[in-house]
Amino acid sequence: MSDPILRRAVPADAARLALLGAATFLHSFAHDHPGDAIVAHIDAYHSADWYKRLLGDPDKAAWILETELGAPVGYALLTPPALDCPTEKGDLELKRIYLLGPWQSGGWGKRLLEAAENEARARDARHLLLCVYTVNVSAQRFYARQGYADTGFRQTFMVGDVAFEDYIWAKPLG
Repeated sequence: MSDPILRRAVPADAARLALLGAATFLHSFAHDHPGDAIVAHIDAYHSADWYKRLLGDPDKAAWILETELGAPVGYALLTPPALDCPTEKGDLELKRIYLLGPWQSGGWGKRLLEAAENEARARDARHLLLCVYTVNVSAQRFYARQGYADTGFRQTFMVGDVAFEDYIWAKPLG
């Protein structure tokens, strides 16, 4: 398997991101999220229209990781924070970062994260914040290795009418 290519996503990538977002969300959460609710969530928040709107917003940014043949295998989204914690002016949020299984544990998550961090620094952000599912210990270990720490705040993430808890983590960028 050759190394994938990391590039900034553009509006023409909306359908690719929708496919990748749906696949990775389902793979990551189907084990403990209700079926009808997860399908409705994917329809609402992983549609091509949703990604097209995101990619058209200059306050947001996305990166896509593709095989040399152009198949999408990972992505990351950077947005202004929408979190249940205090933030400072200019802080940004890593809204999503996902990889398909065969591309995990190969340094590609770190490359996606570094792309988002570099963009946050270029925008003079003081902190990059993110949410990590409370039961996702492997993701917590990954973020800790990259310099992120738990802020002590929690975020409720709704999928349908079921609430899930995320930890809010942050990394100073300055």
